[in-house]
Amino acid sequence: MVIRAGYWVRIVSFALVALGLVLPGLSPAFQERPLTGAQLVNRGQLEEALVVFRHDLEILPKSVAANNGAGVALDLMGHYAEARQYFSQAIKVASRPQEKVLAWRAMAIAWGFAGDCRSAGKYDTEAYELYLSASDFYSAGEVADEMGRLCLDRGDLDRAWDWYEKGHSTGLRQPDIPRDRTDLWNFRWAHAKARIAVRRGKTADARKLLAEAKTILDKGRIPDQTEYFPYLAGYVEFYAGDYAAALADLNEANRDDPFIQCLLAQTYEKLGNVDRALEHYRKAAGSTAHSVPAAFAQPFARSAMQQYAKPGGQQPQ
Repeated sequence: MVIRAGYWVRIVSFALVALGLVLPGLSPAFQERPLTGAQLVNRGQLEEALVVFRHDLEILPKSVAANNGAGVALDLMGHYAEARQYFSQAIKVASRPQEKVLAWRAMAIAWGFAGDCRSAGKYDTEAYELYLSASDFYSAGEVADEMGRLCLDRGDLDRAWDWYEKGHSTGLRQPDIPRDRTDLWNFRWAHAKARIAVRRGKTADARKLLAEAKTILDKGRIPDQTEYFPYLAGYVEFYAGDYAAALADLNEANRDDPFIQCLLAQTYEKLGNVDRALEHYRKAAGSTAHSVPAAFAQPFARSAMQQYAKPGGQQPQ
């Protein structure tokens, strides 16, 4: 019974880390037990985590969570091709719809880590279609928006637009959709369009969409989205070239987000403050999240740190 209970604790932990979630603090009694792979990942002990995941796979080779966990550890270590072998196995052995979705979305993020949004689309399309077949329009819309973000962060603006547009239209298909949910999808769409516009050099359009997003927030029906506005404002100002304004906005955003950390680092670079840039690159490079924001930020920050470590190192292009 003890082994069975420990097994289920570990399985839940694997599922959490595969979603990029951080585990809560453990009681002293629990800490006396060997750490799970998920806990080791959260501590940044990636090689040790991989050993645990592989050991678990020797016992349960068809464990979706253990395969996903091994893939997560390898992605965070920068071993992208090897990571995808484990995610592929997770997809193969998954038997339940939610397991399939978890594995598909993890693989899409893995391709995001590798910088390939086109390949990521194959797997998020599977998840999107599964949710759509179940008339789960909210979840389908979220998957589409995830793909939009993966593509936007990698500079594939046309594909990003298509996915974000699909996410918006799909989310609004929810029957009897409440007003706050409508506001949510309209806010996300304005947020995405503003980022795409400023990346295309259409600063005036981006500022109009920034104001549109603020108007939606000011209705007061989606207060949980308020934290995403400083991120948007800082993003627009950064790509518009107003780095002082970008810094002020980004300092109001969620600075635990690896993407925000990375964008702050880039902003400090533009302002000529290398020490602060390196401080934020270190934070982003040390992220242990296997998430859409981390899929761009963690590899980019790692590359930046490597560039600075070279003799006469320059900031990344």
